[in-house]
Amino acid sequence: MDILRFITAGSVDDGKSTLIGRLLYDSKSIMIDQLEAIEKQSKNREEGEIDLALLTDGLRAEREQGITIDVAYKYFSTPKRKFIIADAPGHIQYTRNMVTGASNADLIIILIDARHGVVEQTRRHSIIASLLKIPHVVVAINKMDMVNYSQDVFNNIVIDYSTVAKSLGLPQVTYIPMSALNGDNIVDKSDKLSWFDGETLLNFLENVEVQNDVNLTNARFPVQYVIRPQTEELHDYRGYAGKIISGIYRKGDTVTILPAGLQSKIASIELGGKEVKEAFAPQSVILQLEDDIDISRGDIIVPGNHLPKVEQELDVLLCWMDSKPLTEGSRYLVQLNSKTVKGIVKEIEYKLDVNSLEKQFAPEKVSLNDVVKAKIRTASPLPFDSYGDLRVNGGAILIDETSNVTVGACMIQ
Repeated sequence: MDILRFITAGSVDDGKSTLIGRLLYDSKSIMIDQLEAIEKQSKNREEGEIDLALLTDGLRAEREQGITIDVAYKYFSTPKRKFIIADAPGHIQYTRNMVTGASNADLIIILIDARHGVVEQTRRHSIIASLLKIPHVVVAINKMDMVNYSQDVFNNIVIDYSTVAKSLGLPQVTYIPMSALNGDNIVDKSDKLSWFDGETLLNFLENVEVQNDVNLTNARFPVQYVIRPQTEELHDYRGYAGKIISGIYRKGDTVTILPAGLQSKIASIELGGKEVKEAFAPQSVILQLEDDIDISRGDIIVPGNHLPKVEQELDVLLCWMDSKPLTEGSRYLVQLNSKTVKGIVKEIEYKLDVNSLEKQFAPEKVSLNDVVKAKIRTASPLPFDSYGDLRVNGGAILIDETSNVTVGACMIQ
């Protein structure tokens, strides 16, 4: 059974947490004790209603303010598929949390309040979805009950958002009218939306094709751990453990080890403790090579001719995630998959206005949640692909050396 990772995004009070609560509730994915707990805590219990948002709004500060601050992860499954949901915050100051939650998502649900239509945060989240190259976009037009389930309201929002999607080059966008509070079009079809002939949200999530999003052409295997038991039975054993992030690996393949550029052949592939002839993304395996080569954590094993770039100069789109401003000349650790090297921000070319996509060249300062185009130089060569070509090997983070805090998310251009 495959897994769909998706994130919900939208403005404050658009109903993201209620939507997720409704998905979990109507798909019968809530434990009885959880249900009893939220029934006790529900603000609307006098009217016999359950506050489904409490399923995801876990922090006390969130419950008191009725907003989402942190990224809440929820897991549920149906007979067709498993799901991992990231519920991202709506406030502008928590944009960095949304970037964190969206970085591994296969799909984004952008909620729009039917009463307000496309607003600034809608555009902001759509721009982040386009920057992060999220493959699938669902526009959930929520609170249709507040506009008497009007088809005209729905159609006008679709027209407005289509302009945004076209300007950002978003992939095919799916529009679904719904009411998360009343459960219309979430799991079951609604009679009140009889004019809509599309799928319900859950039906779409169960059937959207994500296997095609895995790149099986450009193979990449970052080494996470070198296994050397050095026992009598396994005296000469040397295995390289990690996750195949893209492509296919076969026994006998000629491979290049980067950044060193040395070559060898795959002697064996172990998957789940058994030897196999081939393995593919996203499986975790152990590779053994025919030659004794000095390979360590962070090196990448690549078969075939589709090699990544190996350079020390990186042009990146950078989302700044620290309260301390970013300045040219600042030094950080740069981590890409399992490879960590020292780096310096050599140049900040421009700041991107995430509302209009206008470029502000030579910005005076870069503050929390700003998105900039920057040039980073690393202390040693780094094997990478451009984020647009291969997302799994084109996204890096910047880490503060003193505090070990992640301060920036990079999309290598």
